[in-house]
Amino acid sequence: MSDTPLSVGILPLGCKVSQYECEAIGESFEREGFVLRPFSEVCDVYIINTCTVTAESDHKSRKAIRRAIKKNPEALVMVSGCYSQTSPGEVAKIEGVGAVIGNHDKMSLFRIARDILCGKQTKPYISTTNIDEAPFEPMCITRAPRTRAYVKIEDGCECRCSYCAIPGARGRVRSKAPEDVIREVEALAARGTAEVVLTGIETASYGADFDNGYRLIDLLEALDRRRSCRRIRLGSLSPEGMREDFVKRLSALSIVVPHFHLSMQSGSDGVLRGMRRRYSRDMALAALSRLRESIPDVQFTTDMMVGFPGEGEREFLETLDFVKQARFLDMHVFAYSQRKNTPAATYPDQVSEEEKHRRSAILIAQKNRIRDEILDGLVAKGAPLSAVVETVRGGIATAHADNFAELRFAAGGCLHGEVRLVRPLSHADGVIYGEIIK
Repeated sequence: MSDTPLSVGILPLGCKVSQYECEAIGESFEREGFVLRPFSEVCDVYIINTCTVTAESDHKSRKAIRRAIKKNPEALVMVSGCYSQTSPGEVAKIEGVGAVIGNHDKMSLFRIARDILCGKQTKPYISTTNIDEAPFEPMCITRAPRTRAYVKIEDGCECRCSYCAIPGARGRVRSKAPEDVIREVEALAARGTAEVVLTGIETASYGADFDNGYRLIDLLEALDRRRSCRRIRLGSLSPEGMREDFVKRLSALSIVVPHFHLSMQSGSDGVLRGMRRRYSRDMALAALSRLRESIPDVQFTTDMMVGFPGEGEREFLETLDFVKQARFLDMHVFAYSQRKNTPAATYPDQVSEEEKHRRSAILIAQKNRIRDEILDGLVAKGAPLSAVVETVRGGIATAHADNFAELRFAAGGCLHGEVRLVRPLSHADGVIYGEIIK
């Protein structure tokens, strides 16, 4: 390797777990003397941490790989993540790819890059561990963004939903040791991070692999008891986990913000059964009601799929009705995508792309109406919203409140990463406009 520091550009695709992993990978390269540069620049090494949740995700992964190869044909292009775990052969066939690594040994990427660059390892290097037998891979970030940082506390999923390729890409549930989570969170907070988001492939299953019964709520209580950070936000949770005891203990915590993302996918019991989800619409509505009764001013977001095989007009209308009752602040609407080696890919009554598009538009319009009604209520109430300032440009700050409402307001000086109370005054296009309470 040259005496001149080499550069590395890293691109996370997909979920927040991928983003966290790329931050940890980037820090590992920097510790070894590499210069971290934007992925869009000419670099000596490129790393693409891929996603495979939909067919479009696979396409984006291939496009990013080819973009890196085109940017610098002489660069070492390394591909890791979910798409490379499930389809290593497809990735390796892309001319110019130098290394294919699955969803384990990501912290060994520097060693692999060093060996290839020094001529000790030939290209393409391919390594995809049997993910079902892999332990939790230790990784940690120390760089502290002043707004919010993601901390991966869990990997893997054992739900085995009929449409999902992620269990095959991520393996069984594995959890980070509680003491390691606490240490990482407290170190980030000490360096100025205002909010920590605990995330995982199936965050609610944290601790399911422990023998001592220690679960997510125990971790949250420990962080709260120690006042480990100012604010904790949770990644996706499942409705069946919102049991009375969990909600009661959760509502007693002071550092957990009043916003939860519930992974729903559908509001039709027939579709949920076809998906092999572990809850019904009534269970989900009961969970939402329970949380609203226990946590004042709580808001919810969710994911909703349209066009699952067998979803007819009746089932779609059931989902539309569920959305009206559930009243989510925001909702990510996406179309079902056939994934190889999943049961749903062979189900009859596949829905046309045109119909998926139509249903998506209807659901998004309904989502926007409900969002505007919720924002109407927040403005009319006028109660201060606690927000972390994310950017300040031209004297206007952007932020997200603790309940996840997006805010904009006039701000003088450098408030990046600061927590401020904001009085809501109006809203438009999903954004609340307000003023800082001095």
